[in-house]
Amino acid sequence: MPIEQILVLALIQGITEFLPISSSGHLLLVPLITGWPDQGLMTDVMVHMGSFLAVVAYFWRDILKLIGGTLDLLRGRMTLWGKLALFIVVATIPAVILGPILDKIGFMDAARGMPQLVAWNAIIFGILLYLCDRYGLWVKRMEDMTLPQSLIIGTAQALAIIPGTSRSGITMTAGRALGFERPEAARFSFLLGIPAIAGAGILKLGTAVAEGHMISGAQLLTAFFTFIVALVTIAVLMRLVKTTGFLPFTIYRVALGVILLAMIYSGYQFGAVH
Repeated sequence: MPIEQILVLALIQGITEFLPISSSGHLLLVPLITGWPDQGLMTDVMVHMGSFLAVVAYFWRDILKLIGGTLDLLRGRMTLWGKLALFIVVATIPAVILGPILDKIGFMDAARGMPQLVAWNAIIFGILLYLCDRYGLWVKRMEDMTLPQSLIIGTAQALAIIPGTSRSGITMTAGRALGFERPEAARFSFLLGIPAIAGAGILKLGTAVAEGHMISGAQLLTAFFTFIVALVTIAVLMRLVKTTGFLPFTIYRVALGVILLAMIYSGYQFGAVH
């Protein structure tokens, strides 16, 4: 894999995994637009690992509290962080159920050749993000989370399996619609993403190992660059959400969708995915 492809993949995954603009959609578009061969399953594993380590590094304090809360649950004590740990587990279930179903019916393979799906999802969910942020209440913090609310956000996360939706975007959208403050909606989104990102990476790793794929130096380099870019992206986003709304991301998503649709309907021939 050439160095330019490594850098592009690391930048796209590291930035788009946590900004509400869809990492899967952008990664899908790379081979379609550039004509590069698909980066391969093991590379997908490595970029997920880089993203996972970045969110763990940034939220390590919250993660330690969640681990402590989980231990309290095992001892029969319900604490605030034990409750949040339980909610995160429950909120992960919809994605665990929906993912294998879509994969079994061949939807994910079909989606790789559908840039129009990315385009329309970028537009629709981008506008929804703005509306929920603009008109959502600012009355709840993560500590106010209830089981039904966590399940709603988790169901929204499951929809992000569809390219162009954005896992972080749709979970923040759901959080703002439920009245959570913007920084708190982002915080819960990131913590909820930890098992989702880890789970996706483990599943892909199992498949890659079963198919005999080996980890190359280029793929390790991709994971390292992804980690650095993702860590910076998380830090920047957490600062932005305290002072700035999601309008810039909506504008970007709508512009991306419109440009893609213009390319599609003008007859632009995207490179084939191998």
